[in-house]
Amino acid sequence: MKGVNMKLGNNILKARKQLRLSQEQLGAAVGVTRQTISNWELNETVPDARQLLALSQALNISMDALVDNEERPVQTPEIQDMESRPTQRQSKKLTVLLSVIILLLVLAFISAS
Repeated sequence: MKGVNMKLGNNILKARKQLRLSQEQLGAAVGVTRQTISNWELNETVPDARQLLALSQALNISMDALVDNEERPVQTPEIQDMESRPTQRQSKKLTVLLSVIILLLVLAFISAS
């Protein structure tokens, strides 16, 4: 099993230490023993899908970040929604632009009459 995913064990260890959790604390949160956490960190064994999900929740990182070497922050729907909204400055620009267009249309209509 050592060759299955060398990054996974290191990522579990790194995330656990960043949160200052012991192997026992993480094991309790995931529902496994301290020895199981140790085996995962040493790449002796790998967690199953259910355990991987529990790990990602306990360590507050995405499952991708656990499996990959890339650190990707977990984005909540609120953050994603905020990123997709236009900024206040963009909204002001759009309002001014639409006002100018309407004014030009009104002036063109008046001068054509």
